[in-house]
Amino acid sequence: MSSRASSPKAPGSWAWPSRVGASQARDVRLAHALLFIAPALWSVNYLVARWAPGVIAPHALALGRWVVAAGVLALFCHREIAAKRQFIRGEALHFLILGALGMWVCGAFVYIGGRSTAAVNIGLLYAASPVLIALFSAIWLRERFGVLQGLGVALALAGVLHVLVRGQWGRLAEVRLNPGDLWIAVAVVCWTAYSLLLRAWPSAFSPVARLTLVACGGIVVLLPFTLWEAWFWLPSELSWRSAGLVLAAALIPGAAAYGAYSIMQRTLGAARVSVVLYLGPLYSALIGWAVLGERIEPFHALGALMILPGIWLSSRH
Repeated sequence: MSSRASSPKAPGSWAWPSRVGASQARDVRLAHALLFIAPALWSVNYLVARWAPGVIAPHALALGRWVVAAGVLALFCHREIAAKRQFIRGEALHFLILGALGMWVCGAFVYIGGRSTAAVNIGLLYAASPVLIALFSAIWLRERFGVLQGLGVALALAGVLHVLVRGQWGRLAEVRLNPGDLWIAVAVVCWTAYSLLLRAWPSAFSPVARLTLVACGGIVVLLPFTLWEAWFWLPSELSWRSAGLVLAAALIPGAAAYGAYSIMQRTLGAARVSVVLYLGPLYSALIGWAVLGERIEPFHALGALMILPGIWLSSRH
């Protein structure tokens, strides 16, 4: 029996459970708020991917993104990492694997695939990820995922498909595979694995400290591929534009979005959190309207009317 259970209660100790309950309630409220904030942060990658070709090579962008992101994150957690450094060796392989999946494949591969495939293909392939995460979370992680949550995923999936085909469902029959689709498909599978392993593997570190160390693992994996890319394929030139893209990718869809995702996963579980990917097309449309002058169409509104309730249903406990 633990010392806490066997020791006599101190005066006022009855308030401890209520404090724990209040803290957990705050965590849940924060996680639910991040469900709608994190996809907006990730959608900045939409602009980065549009502007990167001809400015910076895919691996160079991914490496620069996570070098900067790791440095920024370390400002907030370096004391914790130093205090718990004895745990790093035991989790080092986890950091490398998660870094390879989340920072290398889900970074550079998407930038490479985006050079030779259509945006609708990327969206259709990524639409499979929340379904895969929900399925394997229930099978492997034994997360509770009932009928209500399943209906939420289905409704959100229908909404995102409606946006991707621009309200014309016959366009699904016109989709053609491109060379870049294989890169995107590998990224989707690896994002599913990243999400599941992030939940399945326990860690001695807080979400921010753990993300910092995972980013360092990603840097180790990315470095040799970036050097190969620069030497044999696409050399990158240092410029204000390339530096700006790296900085934007590092701070917003990098440190901020991945940090939010880690916090949400810890609180809500992999299956419920995965559905936030379906907000991506809506936020991308808003960013395209605000920054690129693209139009907001009626199919965006109808898609939102399906996606938003779907996310609400899927995140219910």
